Amino acid sequence: MSSNVVEKKVTKSDLKQIFWRSIPYNASFNYERQLNIGWAYTLVPILKKFYGDDEEEMKEALTRHLEYNNITPFISTFLFGLIVAMEEKNANSEDFDTKSISSTKAGLMGSLSAIGDSIFFGTIRVIAASVGCSLALEGNPLGPILYLLIFNIPNLIARWVLV
Repeated sequence: MSSNVVEKKVTKSDLKQIFWRSIPYNASFNYERQLNIGWAYTLVPILKKFYGDDEEEMKEALTRHLEYNNITPFISTFLFGLIVAMEEKNANSEDFDTKSISSTKAGLMGSLSAIGDSIFFGTIRVIAASVGCSLALEGNPLGPILYLLIFNIPNLIARWVLV
């Protein structure tokens, strides 16, 4: 890279944006490519930052991130962070193999989802439902509120920390 080219870097502000945009990640499910639209939506600001001045590179990046994608939303920010780091490397290097971005994403989706599903669906949701339902069955309006808090506080903390 020549010395007069400004290196493109991810900032804390960019990572905060990934966190906030990851929240509706699961809202765009489709049967053909699962959560690919939510994935691309979350990455668009970063991709614009890296490739916005080159239409062809931007098109390639969007195509790369509209491939099949399905990772548990609660820990998706870990993979988002990893992929953003790889996109940063790609944006600053002419010889970066972009296939490694798709390969990394595909290779980690299943194992990360297994971990995330076990923790969030298999453990936290069960505990939250047990507490919430036991209170709700007694007519206590705190039941659904506690369910939402017990489930969503760890969800948001995990997303924040993992990005």
